[in-house]
Parts: sequence; C-alpha cells; structure tokens
Amino acid sequence: MSMEAPEAAGASAPGPGEGRRGARIERLRAALSLPTLRRATGLLDGRHKSVFVGRGQDFDDMSFYRPGDDISDIDWKSSARLGQPVIKRYQRESMMSMVLAVDTGRTMAAMAPSGEDKRDLALGVAEVFAYLARMRGDSVALVAGDSGRTISRPARSGAKHVETLLTLLARTFEDLDVPVEGAPAGFYELAPGAPASSLPRLMERVSTWHRRRSLVVLITDTAHPGPDCATWLRRLSIQHEVIVVQIEDDDPLRPGGGRGRDIDLPVEIPAFLRSDKHLADQAAAVREQWRAAVEQVLEARHVEYGIVSSEETLIDSIAELLQRERAAVARGRR
Repeated sequence: MSMEAPEAAGASAPGPGEGRRGARIERLRAALSLPTLRRATGLLDGRHKSVFVGRGQDFDDMSFYRPGDDISDIDWKSSARLGQPVIKRYQRESMMSMVLAVDTGRTMAAMAPSGEDKRDLALGVAEVFAYLARMRGDSVALVAGDSGRTISRPARSGAKHVETLLTLLARTFEDLDVPVEGAPAGFYELAPGAPASSLPRLMERVSTWHRRRSLVVLITDTAHPGPDCATWLRRLSIQHEVIVVQIEDDDPLRPGGGRGRDIDLPVEIPAFLRSDKHLADQAAAVREQWRAAVEQVLEARHVEYGIVSSEETLIDSIAELLQRERAAVARGRR
C-alpha cells in the first residue's frame, strides 16, 4: 500500500515545484558540503572502472594513504614493502553520461515513513546524483515517465542544464495533483486518472534513446521494480551500468500512523481497519513477500540498490549505495 501524501489528501501545502521544493533545495544545498557527500563524489569516480572496462581509470601513480581515501584502493603488497599504507591512483575518466530514469507514476505522490512527500525525496535523489555528475564534469540526461507520459532530455553538462531537468521533473510530478475545488489555494488532491507506474516502458525508453554505455540511476519506490520488469532490467543492465534508488513507502496500517488513505483506494481507510492488528499483520506479510520478490529481481541481475526513507538520511543512503557498488566492482561482480 502507498499512503497518500498530506497535500493529496487535502492538507494545506504548496505543490511540488513551488514553495516546498524551494525550501527543500535550500536545505539540501546546505548539506552538500557535508563530508559524506564529498566521499560520495569519490565513490562515483571509482565506478568508472566498471562502466568503461579497459578504458579510463588507467593506472597513474602510487601515493601514501590519507584519511578519507577509499580503502579498496590500497595496494597491500606495496604497503607491506614500504611499511605503511599506499594507494593506487587512476586517471580520472571524464564526460561520462548519467541518465536519471525517474518513475512518475501516481504511487510517487504517496508518503514516505517520515511523513514527507515521496516526490520531494525523489527530486532530492535526482539532484544529488546530478550534483555528483556535475562535480566531475559529466553530462546528465533525463528520462521520466509512467503508463501515460514520457519526457526525455538529452545528456548535456552544466548547471543550467541540470536546473532545467529538475524543474521539468518537478512539473511532471506536480501534474499528479489538482487543486481541491472550492478549497483555499494550497489544497491539493490526487488528479483523477493519475497514471500508474510503468517501469518496463520507462526502461525501454532509456534503452532505445540512450545507446551509449552510461550510468543509469533508476529512481522509483519500494514496490518496484517487480517481476514484470525482469526482462527489461536484464537488457538495460547489459547495455548500461544500472543502480536503483527506491523511495520507501509508508505503511498506512502502522501503529500510531493516524488517518490515511491508500493512494489506489477511492476512500480513506476506516479507523476500525487501521486498528485491526490481525489485518495489519496480514498486510505486513504480503508487503514483505512483494518486497522479497523485488529484491530477487534486482539481485538476479546483480543490481545494487538503496532505500531512501527521509530527507535527513538521503545523502548517507546514497553514499552507502555507492560504497556497496564499488565493493561489488572490487569483488569482480561487475
């Protein structure tokens, strides 16, 4: 179940791309100076060995290990000879394309466990990855879509291009809402006929429109990618390097969760159902079965994935994801 976000349920809040997005961007950009994000930038550099096998990341020289360097770069034989840790340095690959593939289906208008709108977290993830690419001078492309819409912008570099992509993505998310008729400005509800997610369609568009090997960052929620995505995920992971960032869904039946409505239901979940422990346990079991199926699809293709559950932990979650992917590369899994 995907619990509907407050503004989609009628609470007073500006829609994505307006005041809320501006405040989120300011908070996020204030956090971009954190050491965790600087480490993430280095981890993105390390990924290029796997994206361009035999090209790029050529050996440059050796240097003594310094705090903050990635321990996977330590040359243990040379360290033993010299009596202190030394690392291998590689020439940095430049102008690698990154494709932000973003799910814009209606479940993305639901709420995360933190109470935040999943669209805001998805925009935050897109902005962090775009920032990391821009720090390297890499180009960034956007493919965003669902069962009814697809938008695409080619890979280009530069801050202005990134701002254009993020604004376009915010507007696409905003179209999932409509103002509540007769209510004061700032009250929103889910638009009638808001399209469902369609990750197979989204991945097909990425595969067709971006043939040059790139880093594809697939941003969706914890209900995706399901078994219906297995074929396209296999094709995409052969053609590109793929990582998945999932925005965690809230549980409308969790204890103390308060009033809520599943985004795929026409009415609010009644209070007697929200307080039914047996029903909550059954729903939790079904949710875990589905999540296990999603994980099986990802692990079958050796695709690393991370879960973002709040703005507070967003940057650390991305850094941890890149660290795991780099470790997978070092183990020869890529």
